[in-house]
Order: sequence, then structure tokens, then C-alpha cells
Amino acid sequence: MISTVLVAGRGEIACRVFRTCRRLGISTVAVHSDADATALHVREADAAVRLPGDTPAETYLRGEAIVEAALAAGADAVHPGYGFLSENADFARAVADAGLVWIGPPADAIEAMASKTRAKQLMGLTSLDPDSLTEDDLPVLVKAAAGGGGRGMRVVRSLALLPAELAAARSEAASAFGDGEVFVEPYIEAGRHVEVQILADAHGTVWALGTRDCSLQRRHQKVIEESPAPGLGPDLVGTLHAQAVAAARAVDYRGAGTVEFLLAEDGHTHFLEMNTRLQVEHPVTEAVFGVDLVALQIAVAEGTALPPQPPTADGHAVEARLYAEDPSSGWTPQAGRLHELSFPADAAPGGPDPAGNAPRVRVDAGYANGDVIGVHYDPMIAKVIAWAPTRAEAVRRLAHSLRRARVHGPVTNRELLVASLEHPDFTGGLLDTAFYERNLAELTRPAPGEEHAAVAAALAHAAGRAGRFGGAWRNLPSTDQVKGYGDHEIRYRPTRDGGFELVDRPGTRVVRAEPHRVTLETDGVVRHYDVTDRGDTVYVDSPTGAYALTPRPRFPDPQDRAEPGSLLAPMPGTVVRLGDDVVEGARVTQGQPLVWLEAMKMEHRIVSPASGTLTALHAVPGRQVEVGALLAVVTETAAEAAAAPVADAATETATETATETVREAAHAQEDTAS
Repeated sequence: MISTVLVAGRGEIACRVFRTCRRLGISTVAVHSDADATALHVREADAAVRLPGDTPAETYLRGEAIVEAALAAGADAVHPGYGFLSENADFARAVADAGLVWIGPPADAIEAMASKTRAKQLMGLTSLDPDSLTEDDLPVLVKAAAGGGGRGMRVVRSLALLPAELAAARSEAASAFGDGEVFVEPYIEAGRHVEVQILADAHGTVWALGTRDCSLQRRHQKVIEESPAPGLGPDLVGTLHAQAVAAARAVDYRGAGTVEFLLAEDGHTHFLEMNTRLQVEHPVTEAVFGVDLVALQIAVAEGTALPPQPPTADGHAVEARLYAEDPSSGWTPQAGRLHELSFPADAAPGGPDPAGNAPRVRVDAGYANGDVIGVHYDPMIAKVIAWAPTRAEAVRRLAHSLRRARVHGPVTNRELLVASLEHPDFTGGLLDTAFYERNLAELTRPAPGEEHAAVAAALAHAAGRAGRFGGAWRNLPSTDQVKGYGDHEIRYRPTRDGGFELVDRPGTRVVRAEPHRVTLETDGVVRHYDVTDRGDTVYVDSPTGAYALTPRPRFPDPQDRAEPGSLLAPMPGTVVRLGDDVVEGARVTQGQPLVWLEAMKMEHRIVSPASGTLTALHAVPGRQVEVGALLAVVTETAAEAAAAPVADAATETATETATETVREAAHAQEDTAS
């Protein structure tokens, strides 16, 4: 029997494994980088071992250091989580060679399925020959044979571009995964991403636990998942189950895994790969089948036999991934302090209890109130999972929980998640991997009601000041007061009864104003607004939406201090490399890549905002920079400025336009979409 488990991961998955271990009476050990010294998974573990350094390469990717940590802490088993080393056959062997129990599939099975090309061969499938492609074969997808998450992946729509894209994919794959092998397969424009959860023991039993739809993706990474996949007939589900079980048996699989497919519009299924680990979206399967997959992983590792048949599915579950990122700005990752993360009272952490009863809304978080979201790892804050008897009820429940959550801190994709769940294509089950390509502009429009939120923020501020000054000013004649938030200017005046009235806002009446809660009546409808002032940002939460407002300074800076042509870091991160021949004094052209910045497992290309001369270069490879740091200055000559095309709204400033996300690294915690 296993007595102590070390989790070779961080964040949300480590916390999730620890919860099951505590329920089973198993002690827990965390590993952590210096950046994660006070992280939630470290606080929740019974013991923790430091891995010196900050980056994944220095810490969580060092298999030998993690084995040493397990031995030093007295662990007798290692759970790999679902990132970093979870699909590393050498690490699995090293764990076993050290006399520890590996809570995962056999190393040989990991190795067999680690290469997408070898996995296809095991399934009797072949890739396209890049030397014999014709225009009729286009578009095609170039993919790395190892790893995923969008690295080493290129969509090719022209044969002329194929050689360059193959070379770029090989280079990127070699850098990211230490393996430059790539292959080519047909690119399905609007397919559905469907997968099957499997679980196998050492006694010949293989379960296929339903289907999951993971079609809503950005940059080949999943955003919303659900189980069962809607709209699949029993014959198709049976085919997918049979292929998934065959893949598991082909490599003598044990433990939890996922077999992934792409469904074309014509109904044909295409095998993508087998992920030999737990997946981020495993909670939706747990909710529907009433199982604890981590507990079953541990049982299988201990040699326990599974029952011959899996449990019966019940109801529907949907999961949304809450990221610290700005979808309206190229999915730019965000960093900073998470002041508050809370959900309605019906939400609870963890999976099913021993009786198989799951919470109706489950929150698996890697951060808690006051934690700092840093720049070294992926920006996923939490997963929110809702279960209900029907899909429509589960979707509604999840949207409601997300809307009513308090998320105070960096910009997140919360509003996008709510809008996605309520979009008619999603509610109607019209799912495909191009969902965000079609609908992103619509889904990221500013939420209505911000002006009323600004009114509430101004009145809460006024009520707080009134309380601090004891109300003595109430005997003075009423005068207009002004408070600004972004584009909103709020005018109000105090009343002699201790309240407030708005100026030039017919139809809106102040019902009650307190420092943290304001009630307004607008056109006969009364609404409540909860206001939290964090200094630089004021958060307003209401049943109709949540808003983060920036107070206007009393004495604004009269001029922009950034020199024209300045390239500022759009986020904190590390300078990865500079463009070819990028030195001070060099001539550059508009759109030319100058600097590559890596932040939160994403690499961003900083391009020149204009043609001219590089008069300053402060970016140095390997140097960490803060948001707003000056990277370079491009000075445009008068002749070049006159000849340059007129910039549109999307290319107005270097700060806003110089960042183009060109690839996304493997999610430090998650599985890949393809």
C-alpha cells in the first residue's frame, strides 16, 4: 500500500491530487521552484522540497532532482500530474529504478505513444509524404511528433510555403521538446475535437469512460470542455470507444489516459494521438461517471483490479478554464496579485465523495486570495466545472457561477467564458475548433452597464469619505462633486439627509450608498453593486456583470513620457532573442521582428512600428523585463513618415501593436489539444 505520494507538478493539479490523497489517508509531498516557494500547492502539502531556480528547465523538468526529492522526503510513490514530466518515459523508468511506485502507465507505453508518428503506425495509420503533396492536398498541418501545445505546428495553405514551414516547425520542435521530428497530415478546417477517457488495470480490464468534446480552443489549446460530447449517435460513440480501447491494448496500457480524435464535417473520424496521462478536463468525466480518477490511478498502481464494467454515466458536465489573459488583446497573458477569487456558495473544491456524489459546481484552483500570478508558468488560475441532469442546465449553471464569481486581480478571460457559454452556437451544440476564429470579436465586446458600475464606484468612494470625516460636511451647502473612471465622469452632490443625488443622469436614482455596496434604481429597476477599492483598480460586482475600473488621477500627467517610436514590453517576461542583424544604428522596416519576449509559456514577437533607424536597443537576451520596460526605440525620418501608410486603429501605437503572438508553448500544467 502506498503511504506517501510526491506530485511531480505544481499548481492546480498538485492541489487536486493532494485532496484525493488526504481522503485516502496518504501523506503528500510537493516540489517547488523558488518562484513557487509560497504557492498554494506548497501550502497544502504535508511536506515540500525546494528545486533551486525559477524556470521549468531549472526545476520541474529535472527528473533526477524530483526523484532525489521523493527519496529525501520519504515518499514511496510519485504521481506525475499532467504536465512537465508526465509523459516522459525516462522519468517513469527513473522513478521505478529508485524503488518508488510510478502512478502512471508503463514506461514502454509512454514511449510507444510519445511520438505521434509511431502512435499512428500502431493504429495502422500513415502520414502524408511532404515530397509528393499537390495543391489538391491543401491545406495541411505540419506537427511536431513529440510534445504539443501549438509548438512545432503550422497550417500550410500554399506549396511554396511548405519548405519554410517544415524547417520552422522542426526548429521549434527541437527547441521545445529536444526532438525535431515533424509530420504532415490533412488540416480539417472546422472539425470537432472529441476524446475518450480510458482507464486500464494490470489484469486485462480497459474501461472507456464516455466521450468529451474539447472543440472550443484558442491556439490549439482547450478553453471549454464537456462530457458527453453532444450530438454523437450511439454507433459513432461505439466506434470511438472501440478505437480507444484498441489503442490501450496495443501498448499494454495501465492507468488513466486519453485517446483523441478529430471529427470532420462529413462524419469521418481521424485519430490524433493518445495522451498517456491524466488530462486537465478529467473532472467532467468524474462528474458524469461519479468516479475519482486519481483514486483509481492510485488503486491501479497498487495492483487493484478494476470491476469488469465501468460505472454508468449520469447527466452532463461542462468545464471552463479561467486564465489570467486578455482575449481581446491577442490572448496576452497577465501577471499580478490575485486579490480575491471566490464563487457562489454552491461551488466547492474537489471531486466526488466516496459515495460518488459530486458537487454541482466544482472549482479546482491553483491560486488563493493574495497569491501572485507570476511570469514563469502557465496563466491558468482555476477550472470551474458544473454538473446537471441535462446539458442545458449544466451550461446555465456554469455561466451563472462564473458571472457571480469575484475575480479581483489581473485581467482574465472570465467574461469571454460567460459569453461563450451563452452564445447560440454553443448552446445549440454547434461546436468546432474554429469557434473563436469566427466569434472572438463579438465575444470580447465591452460588457454593457459599465457606466452604472462607474456611478456605483463613485458613490461608494463618496460614502467612504463621508464616513471618515464624520459627516460634518453635511451641514454645508450642496456642491457638485466629480469622480472619473476611465471614460466615465460621474457628477453627484450630497443631500442633507446623508445621501447622494446624481447630476445630469435622468432616470437613475441613488437608493442607498455605502462604502462597499451601492443600490441604484435605473428606469424603475433596482440593482445592487458590490464595490471593492484596491487603489489602482476598483472592482464592481453585480448580477449583470463584473467590472474593473481605473480611477482617474486627480492631477494627470500632461504628456506621454514615452519617446515616439518606443517599443515597450506589453507584459513582464524574459527576452528570448533578437532578430537578425538587430543592433543599434541598424535600418529597420515596418513590421520587421526585432525582439522575442517569453512570458507565461508564450512567446511574443515584438515588431518595428515603423521604418527607420534603431536608435536605442535595451533588450538583451536572457534579461527579465517588467511590463512597460523600454525595449528599443525606432526613429522614423521625415521622408519615411510621409511615405508610410496611414495607421489604422489596430496599428496606432507601438505599445499596442508591436506584440504578435507567434506560438504558444506546451501548457505547463495541461494537455495539448492536438
